[in-house]
Amino acid sequence: MADNYLEKRYEEVFGTGRTKVKRVGHTLDELLLKNRSQRGYLKDYVVKQDELERIVSVCSKIPSARNQQVLRFRLVTRDTGADKVLGNVKMGAALPELHLPFAGTEPEAFIVIMSTVAENKMVDIDLGMAIQSMLLKAVEMGLNGLVIGAFNAGKVAEALDLPYDPLMILAIGKGIEKIELTTITPEESHAYYRKDGVHYVPKVGYKDLIV
Repeated sequence: MADNYLEKRYEEVFGTGRTKVKRVGHTLDELLLKNRSQRGYLKDYVVKQDELERIVSVCSKIPSARNQQVLRFRLVTRDTGADKVLGNVKMGAALPELHLPFAGTEPEAFIVIMSTVAENKMVDIDLGMAIQSMLLKAVEMGLNGLVIGAFNAGKVAEALDLPYDPLMILAIGKGIEKIELTTITPEESHAYYRKDGVHYVPKVGYKDLIV
């Protein structure tokens, strides 16, 4: 018998006694699950400038520590210097033997995040909120992303003629990797790993996060 069959039949016959609200789009939980760090992308899909603009546009709607709004963004596509960024970033630090990304799966669109003031606690708060919000927007649009913290800031700034020092870089594209979450205890290894073509990401269960 299908799950919730009796409950559904009861509602069909007697009603629920409350107004039903039709859900539109994805739930937050669904977006969060889809928002996985992709290190391999479909080359046939070319991310356009306007798509990156839509992703960055969420930053005019989210909170900002002290409402300082100091983050600035450089949008980089295949036609505007993606190769300059790619040559100065590193991916998959926990799997150095794989030399990620694999040839032919490299990202070709990036969002370089900068700040108009020196990095501090408040800037980092904004940085975290902006990154998560932009990645969720990308997933909503059918795209994927990767937060890149390992990069040569000086060379990226020089190659793109940036007005401020880069703090973080997002790779954006249509991901092709199969990624699964596994539940672990706080004492188990947190390192991600690959097996039989699947990228596994250990996550501490939410009950263990509550103290």
